[in-house]
Amino acid sequence: MNANATIDEILNHKGNTVWCISPDSTVFEAVQMMADKNVGALLVTDQDKLVGIISERDYTRKVILKGKSSKQTAVKEILSGQVFHVGPSHTVEECMHLMTDHRIRHLPVLDEDKITGIVSIGDLVNWIISAQSTTIDQLQTYIAGYPG
Repeated sequence: MNANATIDEILNHKGNTVWCISPDSTVFEAVQMMADKNVGALLVTDQDKLVGIISERDYTRKVILKGKSSKQTAVKEILSGQVFHVGPSHTVEECMHLMTDHRIRHLPVLDEDKITGIVSIGDLVNWIISAQSTTIDQLQTYIAGYPG
């Protein structure tokens, strides 16, 4: 594993399943889907076009704290419309900078306008930890095999 791999490598390793919801769905349906799929965000699509993203953070800040009803509020009313995204050739480091700079936890991956996956900050951190462990193991093997 390379510590500064491309997002394409990460998607090939973790999979590229993406969960999407319609902007006309209710926030309750979105939260239920996030719970069922064990994810923290859903891409909001309209006719396969990315129009936004909805996360657990959007739910807590834009529904719960504002006293709205999740069963009567449409996803389109609270989604994050400015969606930062990356392409398959972006690196882990580039994505981590983007996420840190914009305080986001999920990045859709688009190849031209086609959604090809999504990565979370957790995916990137796990990748880096695995890459570092691999490097440490290789260095220990090299040092142990070096005649003293």
